[in-house]
Amino acid sequence: MNFIKKVFDGESDELVHLQFQKFSKGEFQNRAIIEVKKTGGGWAIKTSAEFTNELVRIMAEKLEGSSVKVTGAVISTQDLTGKLKFKDKKQFQGVKRYLIDNEMSGVEIISLLNNFPKNFFALTFDVGDEKLKIKPKDPKSGKSGSKGEEKPKADFCSLKTSDENIVKDFVFEKTGFKQAKISHNFFIEKIEIPEELKDSKDFAKIREESKRVGKIVREAVIDGVEMKKEVGFEA
Repeated sequence: MNFIKKVFDGESDELVHLQFQKFSKGEFQNRAIIEVKKTGGGWAIKTSAEFTNELVRIMAEKLEGSSVKVTGAVISTQDLTGKLKFKDKKQFQGVKRYLIDNEMSGVEIISLLNNFPKNFFALTFDVGDEKLKIKPKDPKSGKSGSKGEEKPKADFCSLKTSDENIVKDFVFEKTGFKQAKISHNFFIEKIEIPEELKDSKDFAKIREESKRVGKIVREAVIDGVEMKKEVGFEA
């Protein structure tokens, strides 16, 4: 289940918390962009970068113990030497990009996701006829699409699948549709600092452990019909 679906279902966990760690108070428009289209063989799902690790996890769970060719990159500020098999390493301003081009099993991928949840796993691989493709680069915080700017696109992750359960997690307004375009506006109204950190000077820890409280406004156009939903959250 992706983090947006969890929030709308009233659920929260550490992975949801990680999605909102970087946000300060304010309004953040056109986040978590989703486009889904019915195709002859199933569904084509395209998203912005927020869903990267979740899509990798979904497909790794399908892969289980089997191994396939995996390409792409793992983006991290950590030194993963000896913890990750990589072809090459690029580094810029403290951010490391580990280039991946080798056989990996679903179990191995899930283990990496669990052990390094703050890292960005931009991996491309197939599971049978299902194909996941993610841009092998560090996702930059792009324009929000406000004030006349061009809106962000759902072009970072691409999944071709016949699994309707995945589709229902991304488009939960209706079934049997042919095309859907969805975006979200995040409103961070309050940041709750843990009591034990209120006098701390460790600002990185405060940012990581504080909860964001606010709401998400979900705007969808499904088969030409506009829909809007709103939900409060704490993560």
